[in-house]
Amino acid sequence: MEHHLGLSSAEAHKRAVELLTMVGISEPERRLSQYPHHLSGGMRQRVMIALALSCEPKLIIADEPTTALDVTIQAQILELMKDLTRQLGVALIVITHNLGVVARYADRVNVMYAGKMIEMGGARQIYHDPHHPYTLGLLASVPRMDQPRGNRLIPIEGQPPDLPLA
Repeated sequence: MEHHLGLSSAEAHKRAVELLTMVGISEPERRLSQYPHHLSGGMRQRVMIALALSCEPKLIIADEPTTALDVTIQAQILELMKDLTRQLGVALIVITHNLGVVARYADRVNVMYAGKMIEMGGARQIYHDPHHPYTLGLLASVPRMDQPRGNRLIPIEGQPPDLPLA
């Protein structure tokens, strides 16, 4: 923050405390002197969100932001990201393989296959009226709570194509 925002050390420290408070970290002054291994997974993710917001970006790209977090903490982190980005007017792109996360939190969805965008649209549109065979396969392969227990999952047939080395 000193370099990117031109803040003094004292101003950067104050801003760090504000950001940690904003993302729900208790005792932010004390946390600033702790090492990452002293923090829980959810707290570390909150620190990463604070870091992402620290230089006042227009866009945040979060790659698998909830991996290795339990379901309760996942929901808290996703709600926090959604609330803060809306509150601060920051665009958010979440990259995830978790279709439950997509269904609950995404406004728009881009489906990728073999490194290419193959289907794009509103989340509801993609979930209720998918067009591409891969999107159809993805959605069919997700366990559903409205299906009888013991129903088999439908695998996506075949192998993904070999991609050329760039």
